[in-house]
Amino acid sequence: MAFLMKSMLSNQVKNLGLGGGGEENKEENAPSDPAAAAGMTREEYEEYQKQMVEEKMERDAAFAQKKAERAVLRVHLREKYRLPKSELDENQIQMAGDDVGLPEDLQKMVAEDQEEEEDKDSILGQLQNIQNMDMDAIKEKAQATFSEMKQAAEQKCSVM
Repeated sequence: MAFLMKSMLSNQVKNLGLGGGGEENKEENAPSDPAAAAGMTREEYEEYQKQMVEEKMERDAAFAQKKAERAVLRVHLREKYRLPKSELDENQIQMAGDDVGLPEDLQKMVAEDQEEEEDKDSILGQLQNIQNMDMDAIKEKAQATFSEMKQAAEQKCSVM
């Protein structure tokens, strides 16, 4: 209870500006030089800042490269499925600058997909699809269609 009363009263006194400005004293005693605040000499601090900037530039370049690789993949998929192009992807690829390609693991996946599609499009792939068809269902559907056409013709033609 005493703690609660003390904290409430000290906050009120600080707000009135009558004293208790311990926080202001702490701020005044702080060194103005960031190198001194970090515990380094001026030269060490400048070298540290240069390293930080270089590392940030490297991270940004790697991030831009990854974004461009993803954009290349999206462009590839859009071409594959005949979807509209995106200017955002093209801009990301241009911003990367270098010749951007798909990563190796994605290239393998794309190659596998292309092989599967080529197999499906070939004559042997079509023959395999014929084997998988349900011939009874096809016969029933053909007979139903034929009987519907026959009934439509009988209704329209007075000779039959």
